[in-house]
Amino acid sequence: MPNGFDVLQERGFIEQTSDEPAIRKLLENERVTFYSGFDPTADSLTVGHFVPIMALAHLQRTGHRPIVLVGGGTGFVGDPTDKTELRQMMPRERIEYNCACFKRQFAKFIDFSEGKAIMADNADWLLDLKYIPFIREYGVHFSVNKMLTADAYRARFERGLTFFEFNYMLMQAYDFLELYRRYNCKLQVGGNDQWSNILAGADLIRRVENARVECMTYTLLTTGDGKKMGKSQKGAVWLDREKTSPYEFFQYWRNVDDADVLRFLKLLTFLPISEIDEMSKWRGGDLNRAKEILAFELTKIIHGEEDAVQSMNAARELFGGGASGGSVPETKIQAVEWNGGMNIIDVLSKTGLIASRGEGRRLIEQGGVRVNDQKVDRFDHIVIAKENSILIQKGKKIFHRVKITDFT
Repeated sequence: MPNGFDVLQERGFIEQTSDEPAIRKLLENERVTFYSGFDPTADSLTVGHFVPIMALAHLQRTGHRPIVLVGGGTGFVGDPTDKTELRQMMPRERIEYNCACFKRQFAKFIDFSEGKAIMADNADWLLDLKYIPFIREYGVHFSVNKMLTADAYRARFERGLTFFEFNYMLMQAYDFLELYRRYNCKLQVGGNDQWSNILAGADLIRRVENARVECMTYTLLTTGDGKKMGKSQKGAVWLDREKTSPYEFFQYWRNVDDADVLRFLKLLTFLPISEIDEMSKWRGGDLNRAKEILAFELTKIIHGEEDAVQSMNAARELFGGGASGGSVPETKIQAVEWNGGMNIIDVLSKTGLIASRGEGRRLIEQGGVRVNDQKVDRFDHIVIAKENSILIQKGKKIFHRVKITDFT
């Protein structure tokens, strides 16, 4: 079986390590219990979680035991990393609901059968802590001066950082200590923006337990020019099919830049490196085939092979000029509301293809809207339905179907 570290390194995951030779040796000689944490900021994971999910899966496939830690406790505070202001506080019921949603989604990627992985929730230990005993026992091991050098805190310090958020590093560090004590967890992995928090946990274990553990971070999901991925025209790209349909999910990956496709195939699929290296020789139109493979593989991982096939067939049919792809996103409008016809900007708003009427007017002005393959060139255009189904096209690559219910 290959060394898990070498697998991650070959596929482009690894950014920083506490000690590269020590981690490689640890993963070579032991069945290592390791963890990664996920705060329940919403009721679904997004494509931004894809890299940590795949890192967990690759390490499990090389014989190690992942702990998926959902932040039922840390979710009450929220990580200040990359935030310009205090996160919106969620009620306990919402946090618990979001955690439950995360747990169901993780079962698609990680094998939680007996002994192979652990699902944990830091609410189990953080919510029962008494503040004075906790600060007295563990707070003494944290230097405020050192904490303020961390990117998450330094960036916020001048604009305003609450003491409430300042506790987040202590809680994440305590998570590592608790998992070390409960499960002999010896490695924490996370996004590159979590480096300071992860190191704090390893340092706390060293001070309290006189033991050594390791840390590793992986690359964030970004485009070739360094921009974070995970957004589409309609907002976040979710792993929940009710929030982002399998077809929309497929199209998101089908439309990535040429410069990113090979890197994403390595990071986000289980395709052998040898196959991906062969694709590196492809040029021109063949790169579109590589993008289709990327979109198919990711949609299969998230939604299953049947949805992946349907989405691919729908995309092929639409790009070939057809209008009957069954997996195209769809909005239903009652005939009584349609009332014989509807203004094009109202249609675009109802389908979620535009965020404002101004955006709709700009799109039409630029020739970026078509109805049943006919370009719309007037703001006051009334869409008339000859059948109960209308295909709206935004730009070159975004399609949406309007179904008129009770159509006569």
